[in-house]
Amino acid sequence: MDTAVHMLRTGRRGTLFEFHMAFEDFRGSLRRLGLAWSLAWHDVVARYRGSILGPFWITLSMGLMVLGIGLVYARLFGIGLHDFLPLVALGIVFFGAISGMITEGCDTFVSAKNMLSQTSLPMFTFLWRTVLRTLINLAHHLVIVVAVLLVYGYWRRLNLPGALVGLAFLAANAAWIALIVGIASARFRDIPQVVNSIMQFAIFVTPVFWPAERLQGSKHIVLDFNPFYHMLEAVRAPMMGAPIAPHTYSFLALMAVIGWSVVFSLFAITRRRIVHYL
Repeated sequence: MDTAVHMLRTGRRGTLFEFHMAFEDFRGSLRRLGLAWSLAWHDVVARYRGSILGPFWITLSMGLMVLGIGLVYARLFGIGLHDFLPLVALGIVFFGAISGMITEGCDTFVSAKNMLSQTSLPMFTFLWRTVLRTLINLAHHLVIVVAVLLVYGYWRRLNLPGALVGLAFLAANAAWIALIVGIASARFRDIPQVVNSIMQFAIFVTPVFWPAERLQGSKHIVLDFNPFYHMLEAVRAPMMGAPIAPHTYSFLALMAVIGWSVVFSLFAITRRRIVHYL
């Protein structure tokens, strides 16, 4: 089949053209980051419109959960509250950001189906909307982090540049996962339930409520190949003034490169079909 007949029957101009259009979509979305920010801010405001505390209701409930788990588990593990409560607080806040970005990523395109069907906005704009919305929510929850670091004196050991680098790795990796579950959820509407189940399981095999030092020897392999552990530890360890595992940054960098390469290729192939899936 020659090229002209192929285009007539499928509407496609070849793989290179699909990748070119996907890259143009990406570039166009970067020029519209202001729009993505506005959409993300509107989502947060709309979700809590009419509420007295707004998103701080979730911060308050998260703070109570941190306090409850910290007090109970510290006694169970026989660890001092000074060491354990900051570990739990930072774990819950930043794992919540990872989980939120991924689970809300399922609605990246589904929730924007009207805009996608009626406008020619770049599709990556709606991914940045999800990422920025999660970061806005994270900014509210940082009240808990700041309070814990101040009360227990960890601010003296805080490695802020390292924590910001870790946060960048966290966002970069959670973003490509959000994109792939967003594409999958546009095609199969039961994917969000699967993703929620995976994240509920992940929180128990990731040292959010328990110290990683509890796993010694061969058991540590559970953490060595756990991407959520590395994403969490890249932020939490610098904030607590603790050293980061030597391979954490290389693991996250390799994960980001491979993840974005695979997911961008998938996006390029399915980009024209996403609106039809919706």
